[in-house]
Order: sequence, then structure tokens, then C-alpha cells
Amino acid sequence: MNFAERYGPWALIAGASEGTGRSFAQLIASRGVNCILLGRREEPLLELAREIRERSLVDCVTGSVDLAAADAMERIVALVGPREVGLLVLNAGADPNGALFLDRDIESWLGLAQRNVMATMRCCHHFARSMKPRGRGGLLLVNSGACYGGAPYMAAYAGTKAFGLCFGDALWAELQPQGIDVLTLVLGQTDTPAFRKLLADKGLPVPDKLASPDDVAATGLERLAQGPVHHWGLADDEAGYAPSSAAARRTRIGMVARMTRRVFGGGT
Repeated sequence: MNFAERYGPWALIAGASEGTGRSFAQLIASRGVNCILLGRREEPLLELAREIRERSLVDCVTGSVDLAAADAMERIVALVGPREVGLLVLNAGADPNGALFLDRDIESWLGLAQRNVMATMRCCHHFARSMKPRGRGGLLLVNSGACYGGAPYMAAYAGTKAFGLCFGDALWAELQPQGIDVLTLVLGQTDTPAFRKLLADKGLPVPDKLASPDDVAATGLERLAQGPVHHWGLADDEAGYAPSSAAARRTRIGMVARMTRRVFGGGT
């Protein structure tokens, strides 16, 4: 199958209003897949939708949805309606706080956890259930190198990203036999408006050699079928900043999956 056959006819991209989400939407549309764009700010979504329709000649709908809101999933389901989603890209989830845990009200951190944990589970559960009978589809979970360890100013953020990493590993092992691709794309510092704003708020300079959002999107879609993880800037067999390489992690998860199937599923 080509890309549109495997991941179409619709892709849902969360966090599509700017940065890597915008790049994902543009690239997916250029490959002939209709797009459902989610983000908190309506105007950038509408602008992107107009651009996609003109350039790629695919259909595009938008929804202003905050994934931290209690009714986020209900609003997403209503927006999607009967459309068949074959690709889910969860790109929302940056931390705008850049603060020590006790220096913010707990509500700030609960909102972050709602967006990065609960909304992720709800979206994956809802859309992968529809993909399973079709025997095709993809889940792409954009993550951060913070998933591999906590640090000051990142307590809640790193915790939610560690959840996303392990959650994605397990989904890859569970859904791969069903024909559904799952990839956790682990990023380093990326040149997004949100990251630049955080640096500006802290009075910090923009680092050299930031990853390009367009390059990130292209790599994510290229590696989607390999799963369960890809480390930005590293070869498949290179550990680098990660505890182990993507290839070694793939082997380990496969081994654990065989064990858990024997224990819980009675399989071989």
C-alpha cells in the first residue's frame, strides 16, 4: 500500500497550529490524505486549512480544542463524525511553564498531565479501536528526550513524557500484529514558536543547530512503520543521549511482549 492507502483517508493532527504539528499536516496532506487539524487557537488552524486545500487539493477541517479540557474527547469525536481516521498524530504537549514544581499552582501541572497522559490514552483508544478491524493505520506520538529522566524545572513534564514513552512501547507490541503502526518520536531541541517564546520569556539565547520542524515531520513519517521509537538525530543502532538505541529497545520490547503474552494471553 502507498501512504494514502495505509494511513488514509483522514489524518488527525493534534497541535497543528504551528511548529512540528503544522509541518506534519502539510506533509501528510501532500501525500494525499485529508486532514483534521486540532489546536487551541482557531485562526492559525483556519489559515493552515486554506493553505492545504490550495496546495494539496485534499479536504481539511479544523477544531479549536484544548486537550487539557474535561470535554476535549467529546468535542474531538463530534468534530470527526463519520470520517475514517487512519492516522493519529499527537503533537500537542509542550510545557509552557519552565518552572520548579512548587513554584506553580497544582492546577498548572494537572492540566499538563491531562493533556499529555489522559488525552493521549483517550485518543489512542478511540481511534485505534476503529483502525483494528480495518487492519491498517498509524499512531505517531511526538515525545521529548525528557522522557528518559527527570530534572529540575521539568518534574511534571518529564513524568508525563516517561508515561508516553512506555505507553507507546506497549501499544506498538499490542497493535503491530493488527497491522497498526506505532511510533514514539523522541525529539531534542526543535525550532518551534513555543520553544522560542519560552527562551525569550527566560531571557535566554536561541541555541545553535535546532531541529527543523519540516525535517522532524519528514523523519517521523519515514520511521512510522519501523517503531516503536526513533531518536531524533541518531541512527537506529546508536544510543547517544538515550539509555539504549532504538534497535536495542525494539528487541527488548519484543522479548518482553512474548513473555507477557505467555503469562496473560496464553500465547506463544
